[in-house]
Amino acid sequence: MEKRKLGRQGLEVSALGLGCMGMSWAYGHTDDTESIRVLHRALELGINFWDTAEVYGPFKNEELLGRAIKGRARDSVVIATKFAFRFGPNNEPAGLDSSPGNIRRAIEGSLKRLGTDYVDLYYQHRLDPNTPIEDTVGALADLVKAGKVRYIGLSEVGPGTIRRAHAVHPLSALQTEYSLWERGAEEKVLPTVRELGIGFVAYSPVGRGILTGRIKSASDFDETDFRRNHPRFEGENLQHNLKLVETVKEIAAANRVAPAQVALAWVLKQGGNIVPIPGTKHIQYLEENAGAAGLKLPESAWSALERALLSFRTAGARYPELMMKTIDTTD
Repeated sequence: MEKRKLGRQGLEVSALGLGCMGMSWAYGHTDDTESIRVLHRALELGINFWDTAEVYGPFKNEELLGRAIKGRARDSVVIATKFAFRFGPNNEPAGLDSSPGNIRRAIEGSLKRLGTDYVDLYYQHRLDPNTPIEDTVGALADLVKAGKVRYIGLSEVGPGTIRRAHAVHPLSALQTEYSLWERGAEEKVLPTVRELGIGFVAYSPVGRGILTGRIKSASDFDETDFRRNHPRFEGENLQHNLKLVETVKEIAAANRVAPAQVALAWVLKQGGNIVPIPGTKHIQYLEENAGAAGLKLPESAWSALERALLSFRTAGARYPELMMKTIDTTD
C-alpha cells in the first residue's frame, strides 16, 4: 500500500489507517478474537497505522492492540494513542485533564497496556480548558526526549490552538472528523495544517458508517451503539442525510465499486497530507476499505459527486450537545 508522511519530522504511515475504537467501545457488540484477526489481516494488507486511545473501553482497546502485536516486530505497526481524561474509581471518565502530571500517568498506563516501550504518535484527545496548551505540549516534548513518544499531535482543536502548540514543539498530526458529510475542517483547519506542514488524520471518513449505504434508520444500530444518540442519525436529519448517501451509491454502482470505497477515495483525493482511518470489526469490510487506496474513478464520477456536494448540507450536529462542547474552535 502507498505510504504517506505526516508532518515534517519523519513519520510515515500507510495511506489508509485503521480506527480501532469500535473493536472495544461505542459501536455495539464486540468480539476480541475476531478483532485480532482484523488487526492481523490489516498488517497483511499493508495497513500499519492503528489508532486507539486510553478512553476507548476505557483501557480495553489498548489492551486488545497489545495482545495483537505481542510477538511481532515492533516496527511492523505504527501505533497512535491518545490521552486527555482523568478517571474515577470505576475507571469512568471523570473530566478533561491534560496537566503534565496526568500526561505522565497516562503514558505509563498506555505503554503497559500496549506492551511496548514507546508510542509512535501521541495525541491530546480533547483540549483541556484548564491547562495552557503550552504546558501540555511541553510535557509531550519531555516524553519525546525520554524516548517514550516519537511524534505528537492534537485532536479536535482550532487554528489558534494549533499554532500555539506547534510553536512549542512541532506537531506531526492533527486529527479531526472529515468525510463527505463532515467538511468543517476545510474552512480553517486544513489550510492551517498545510501552511505549517502538519499531517491531517481524518477519523470517521465514512460518516460513522452511513456512507457505506448499509444504514437506513437508527433501528439498524445495536442498543448499546452510541450513534443512537447522535443528532445526524435522528428522524428527519437522517432522512435528509441519506440523500447524499444515495448519490454515493449511484456513483459506486456505476463504477462497480462499494460506496465506502468512493467515500474513502474522495478523502484521499483531498491532499497528500491526509490519512483517513476508517474503523471496522470485520475482515470483509477491512478488505473493502483497503481497496479504496488504489481506486481510480473517471473524472465524470468526481464531478458528479462535487456537484452533489455544492447543494448538500448535512443536517444535525455531529455530536450530542455535551460532546460538542469539548471541541475547540479557537481561531
